[in-house]
Order: sequence, then structure tokens, then C-alpha cells
Amino acid sequence: MADTPDKTLRDAALEYHRFPKPGKLEIRATKPLANGRDLARAYSPGVAEACLEIKADPDTARDYTARGNLVAVVSNGTAVLGLGNIGALASKPVMEGKAVLFKKFAGIDCFDIEVNESDPEKLAEIVCALEPTFGAINLEDIKAPDCFIVEKLCRERMNIPVFHDDQHGTAIVVGAAATNALRIAGKSFEEIKIVSTGGGAAGIACLNMLVKLGVKRENIWLCDIHGLVYEGRTEDMNDQKAAFAQPTDLRTLDEAIDGADLFLGLSGPNVLKPEMVKKMAARPIIFALANPNPEITPELARAASPDALIATGRSDFPNQVNNVLCFPFIFRGALDVGATEINDEMEIACVEGIAAMARATTSAETAAVYKGEQLTFGPEYLIPKPFDPRLSSVVSSAVAKAAMETGVATRPIADMNAYKAHLNASVFKSALLMRPVFEAAATASRRIVFAEGEDERVLRAAQAILQETTEQPILIGRPEVIEQRCERMGLEIRPDRDFTIVNPENDPRYRDYWESYHHLMCRRGVTPDLARAIMRTNTTAIAAVMVHRNEADTMICGTFGEFRWHLNYINQVLSADALHPVGALSMMILEDGPLFIADTHVHVYPTPEQLAETAVAAARHVRRFGLVPNIAMCSQSQFGNQGDGSGNRMRAALALLDAEARDFCYEGEMNVDAALDPALRERLLPDNRMKGAANVLVFGHADAASGVRNILKMKGGGLEVGPILMGMGNRAHIVTPSITARGLLNMAAIAGTPVSHYG
Repeated sequence: MADTPDKTLRDAALEYHRFPKPGKLEIRATKPLANGRDLARAYSPGVAEACLEIKADPDTARDYTARGNLVAVVSNGTAVLGLGNIGALASKPVMEGKAVLFKKFAGIDCFDIEVNESDPEKLAEIVCALEPTFGAINLEDIKAPDCFIVEKLCRERMNIPVFHDDQHGTAIVVGAAATNALRIAGKSFEEIKIVSTGGGAAGIACLNMLVKLGVKRENIWLCDIHGLVYEGRTEDMNDQKAAFAQPTDLRTLDEAIDGADLFLGLSGPNVLKPEMVKKMAARPIIFALANPNPEITPELARAASPDALIATGRSDFPNQVNNVLCFPFIFRGALDVGATEINDEMEIACVEGIAAMARATTSAETAAVYKGEQLTFGPEYLIPKPFDPRLSSVVSSAVAKAAMETGVATRPIADMNAYKAHLNASVFKSALLMRPVFEAAATASRRIVFAEGEDERVLRAAQAILQETTEQPILIGRPEVIEQRCERMGLEIRPDRDFTIVNPENDPRYRDYWESYHHLMCRRGVTPDLARAIMRTNTTAIAAVMVHRNEADTMICGTFGEFRWHLNYINQVLSADALHPVGALSMMILEDGPLFIADTHVHVYPTPEQLAETAVAAARHVRRFGLVPNIAMCSQSQFGNQGDGSGNRMRAALALLDAEARDFCYEGEMNVDAALDPALRERLLPDNRMKGAANVLVFGHADAASGVRNILKMKGGGLEVGPILMGMGNRAHIVTPSITARGLLNMAAIAGTPVSHYG
């Protein structure tokens, strides 16, 4: 018998948690510990200096320890997911998972702490005693009403943020989803009637949040397993439920639902019946958030009310209300300003930031993760997706700003724009290194023609270019296709309004283009008929002709097809402008910094002259990123120990470089390990001219350069910027088919920098 989907998922989940190491976390050192000197600084006697500094000024704990970026996820396991009271030990996989999410989405380090204590006051005492260790506390999966007691006591006694995610995280994301659903429905918080099922921590917190957003308390009808919460009810009541008791004779959900604008479900499966949905107001909003089975499935809700706006807690339906949209980023903002608490204003800032993001155009990175889904603001897209990288910058900065404005920030941020740039750099690995290039590109408005203008990545890059730079994109493609794809992807840009289009099938400049191409190629076997055909079908050739005719300043091509195929047409056209390709340079962004690789694409077997020219050009381009070039000429030969192969060519290239004064450091020929390990290089050649590790590797064969580039990208976690086509006066660049929309934006910034900026 075949495995059921549930069994398959169970086996896969258990294997995921068990292999290759048990669990989802490990601790890694952030400082070297390789010798006695490191040990003396890390522990005795050097560690005493850090201890004394903190004793003198407790605020310096953030400077000398990990405390300022360390959160505790604390649970006693009494209300775990949909599993109930499974105990502290059994809750550990969930808490480890929460710690992983903190690290993944916000770069926050986290310890999971599972406590065998069911008494809420004793649990609060334990948590409060942890304050010296952590910068903030995330309470998790503690049953109601105990969670209210624990949070209240901890907030009163602790001088660091305390946040119960099951309450406030859920409430914040519900608030954001409700904000956008009401906008679509044409309703307001102040006028709507809400019926809610579930009197637990999350349900109560959501109702309190909706009150903060403007809902009138008298318009909220709360139901639990015993029916409607009404004034005078004594069964299973507490202060939190009593705050929403209604003076009414109604007793059931079926009675209360009549005329409701919003149903908020945080209870159990199948609680809301289709006939109840039919009693709701026009354009009802249904948040059926019970997991794994909602109060009503979207199919049944929509059958009962076709214009309903629906959200669930599940990832396989649109509009998943997921706490991960909130908690990493509210903690990120709070930690970064040294907030002493997370207050109402910070939570509402989080609500507004999340809601505004969904109304903005979806990022290219999010679209790539959720390929095939409709990510345009509307009934099927009320809130952002968890993997939207903009959450870090938008939400964290909004929270930090609110903390400063309300006076709970002990370390206010002076430059909020710089802070946002820092957050972006932590998400987009290229952001920090690309900043000098973007700044240079901002000083000139260059016209960039994209040869593959119908490609989705190009369209997303074009929108980002218009939003983030002064460059003017020109797209080659069919206007109707480009317009349809922009609309389908939810992009704001439109042809002819925001950017220029060259239509290969019908463009008034067609005759001018084929005649220009024929003029350049008429003595290289290209007839008028062939020139006409190429200008109808070959978008790379069209883009090159546009650059040649000064109708564009630079071109970008290569999102599909082979590099040298594109290079052939660029050479045909732009070599007439006294340009020639020197080499292709790729910047690989690695964990410990950037490493440039050349030549990856242009010369398969470069001559000494070409190798020397590549080194000179690479030095020029490396400076564009604000870096000092340190160039290693790499070969199988090491400082003359082999007399043939690439070693000969590298030695000849070195002689050519030595023949003139150079303003950059270079050395060779050497193996890659000697290039990257100064100690090894010093042993091999004590008087070598290079200091420190090389940041540019020039290879004597394209196979070697390309192989290193791809290994770093696929196995080394490297992010590529490039390849940069050197020697073309910044008038042409050829990317590779694996490039992302973010990569195209980076290449556009490189292409958008006038040659005068970098020589």
C-alpha cells in the first residue's frame, strides 16, 4: 500500500529533525580561537577586562557580549501549536524552530528555554531571573489565562522587552490583514461588527488590537466553547473575557453572527457553518485561523458568499496569517534601539508597516520564492509573504522609530536612512558592496537598453531601476506582451508611460537599424536581406546598434543564451567604436567578504597580453566598489616551479605588468591557496610583494575561472555580481541565465556609472 501524504510528511519531518545532526540549532564562535594569544584574550586573563567594563557601566554589555542581539524563547509547553499541553520537553522542537526563524529572518541569535513550571507566578520569577543573559524575552505556547499573568509580571519587573508572540504577534498580523481587507471592502474599523470565536490568549489579544485600531468595544461579540460571552455569565470566565461581555439575551454564535462584517476565528475546525456566512453583511471578511483545520474552508465560505475576503492560518491557501511576518522584525527594531519594552505604539507601527507592504509592488525575490502565485494587492493578497525581504527594513525601522518617539529607546538611531540601508545589507548580501556604485550611478541619468525586455526578471528590474536610480530603462520586446506581464505580476510600470519600448516586429526605426547594421557588416558577408532578418529577430544585435547610434548609453543582455553568442554580435557592432572586450569579471560575495574572479567568459586561453590587460582592467573595476585591489595571477605553477602550461603565460604577463608603473598590488604566478593564505605565501616566497589575502584571482584558462566561480556560487554560498564585461567602455554587459532581478538591478547600477567615474 502506498504511503499516505500524512505519513510521508511525518517521515520527512522526523528525518529533517534527526539528520545530519539532531535538532535545528548549534552554537558557533564568532571570534578566532586558534592559538594561545586568542585563548588569553577570549578567556583568562583577558576576559576580565570586559567583565570590569560591564561592572563599571552595565550598558557596555551590548558592546562586549552577545546580549544585545540575544533573545530567549521561553515556554512551559502548556499550549503548544495545536497539540495542547504536551509538556516542556516535548515543546523543544517548536522552540528550536522559533529560534531558527529569528536567525533566518532577522539575524537575531536565540536560545530556546523550556521550563518545567506550571505555576504562572513561579514561571515569571524564573524568566525575570534571566534578564542579565538576554536582550529580550519571547514568551511562547503558555496556556491562557496563565500567559496573561506571566507576561504582566515580567513586563512590570524587567527592563527589557517582553513579548508573548501567541498574543501580540498574532494580533499584529491580524490587524494588518484586517486593515487591508477593510480597505478593499470599503469599510472602516469604527463602523464594523466583529464576531470572534476563541477566548484564549491569541483571541483576546486580537480583539484588544482591533480596539486599538478603532473598533468599538460594543461592536465585538466574543464566543467560546460554551457560547456567547454575555454579562452575568459565570461558566469558564476570566477578566480578559469579561471585558468583552455583551448585555444581551443572545447565546450562540449562530445568533450573534447576523450582520457581522468580520468573523475572527481562533478556535477549532468547522465552527463557522456556510449558513452562518450567509447571515453576515455584504462583502464579509472571514479570518478562519484555526490550524490545521480552519473554522470554515475557503471553498465553503466562498460558495456561501462569493465576494468574501478570506484568510486562514495555512500556507496552502491565500492570505496566511503567520506570526513570522511580525516577531523577528519587532524584536529587531526593539533590540537595535535598546528598547526597554514593546509598547502599543510599536505594535501599531508594525501593523501599519506590514499592511503597507502588501499594498506596494511585490519584490522580485518574493516572486521568485512564490513562483506562480498571484502577488498583487487584492482579495487574494491581503498581507505580505513571509519570505519578502523588505519586511526587515520596513517593519524593523517602523518599530525602531515608534520606540524612539515614545521614549522607550535607550540607544536612539541618529540616521534612519542609514539604519534602513544597514537592514537591507543584512538581507541583500550585495547591498553594502554595491552602495558606492549606486551612489556614482545617481550622478548621471544613463539610458540602458535591455535586449530581453519581455523577461520577468528584466521587468522587475526595470521597476526597481525607476524606483531606486535615475537611469532610464529601454526594453526591447513586444508591447502587448510586456504590458500583459507587468499587469499579471502586479507591477506599477507600463510601456511608453514609464519606459521606452523597441518593438522588433513593428518599429519606425527598423529601416535605420538594419541599414546601420548592414553598413557595419556589409564587407563581412552580411547582405541587406540578412541585415533585415537580424534586426527583426536578434534583440542583442538591435541593442548593440542602439548603443552604436547613441540612442542608448549602454546595453544589458544574456538572460538566456550562451555568453559568447551575445559577445559575437556586441563585437560586430561596437568594435567599430574602437572598443574590444578585455575579460569578464565576477564579484563573488562570500561570508568573509568579496572575491573577484577573472576571466570567466571572454578568452578561453588568454595570451600574456590579454592576462596583463585583464589585471589592469580588474583593478580599475574593483575600485568602483570602494575596495583596494590585491591581484593574484593564478596558475598550476607556483613561483616558477613548473616550466610549461599557464605558468609560462602568467610569468610573461607579470613581466608586461612590471614594464610600467602600476597603482595596484599584484603577484604571481601562484596557486589559489597561496593567493588566499598570506602565511603559506610567505613560507613559499618570503619576499613576495603582496600583503594579506588576494581579493582578485586572475586565471590563465576560462575553464579554471568559470569553475571556481560556479563552485563558490553553488557550494560556497557566494552571491555573484556580474559578470562585468571589461574593456567595452561600460557600453555593454552580458549577464548569465542564472541572474536574478536583483542581479539585473546591480548590473544596471554598474552600467549606469559613466566611464569618467572609474577611468
